[in-house]
Amino acid sequence: MNVTIIGLGLIGGSMALDLRKSGLATSLIGVDLREVHAQKALQLGLVDKILSEDQALAVADVVIMAIPVNAITQLLSSVLDVIKPEAVVIDTGSTKSNICRSVGNHPKRNQYVASHPIWGTENSGPEAALEGMMRNKTNIICERDKSSDQALTVALKVFDAMGLNTIFMEAEEHDKHVAYVSHLSHVSSFLLGQTVLDIEKDEKNIFALAGSGFASTVRLAKSSPDMWAPIFEQNLDYLSNALQEYIMHLQRFHYHLLKKDTKELHRIMGNANQIRRVLEGIELKSKNLNANNTEPTTKTVTP
Repeated sequence: MNVTIIGLGLIGGSMALDLRKSGLATSLIGVDLREVHAQKALQLGLVDKILSEDQALAVADVVIMAIPVNAITQLLSSVLDVIKPEAVVIDTGSTKSNICRSVGNHPKRNQYVASHPIWGTENSGPEAALEGMMRNKTNIICERDKSSDQALTVALKVFDAMGLNTIFMEAEEHDKHVAYVSHLSHVSSFLLGQTVLDIEKDEKNIFALAGSGFASTVRLAKSSPDMWAPIFEQNLDYLSNALQEYIMHLQRFHYHLLKKDTKELHRIMGNANQIRRVLEGIELKSKNLNANNTEPTTKTVTP
């Protein structure tokens, strides 16, 4: 199949590598507004050729939109306008409600599959693309009932080629959950980085004192603002709720710290330690899947 990828950065480039290796894509066509990214993707062999958006859409059997969520919202309707009758459009956005609403009444809505492969790094651009890193990661499809059976079948073939395990959720539920488990962690990392930069004016102190704990906690602050600012904006309500709860916990911790109430601080940290069980369960499942070379699975999640 001819696969057109709009956006040749970390996600788009990594999907291209996996589709090439799987043999599912007979032709990989790239589209990117940044000419330097387009040429770099071509040089790295992520895609076979670079075409204009109109040319790339005219020949596509599958269109993957791996661009910031605000750009997906703006572009998706016009993409659906011009694709072939049997072509399928897939997006990779980290928010789903606004994107789905933008084409809710589009006559070709059933040719669109709203998805979110949950994988990424703090790096961006074609050079950041990695092969095989999506294997056994989770992929979410939203508004399943609004996509045709044919579109879902094609999309699942694409996701299976990357080794993704697909589940189904409603768009609002998706946005609520990712606000807590993904978007909030990015906000925390950005602001921790900003706090340290504000206080530690001398970078030598950061180099000398920062350990692995700081590096791992602030790693996400290296993520692209071009990608994350639109995500925060589109998930405003749920992210705002998550931030309010997070700030409440910070204020409570600060209060007990000022009171020198070590016993209560210990209790709070002990409760937070329960996340270890969750994370160890995730790590164990991932190891078992890799060890058994398990085939991708598909299931429905009912909130």
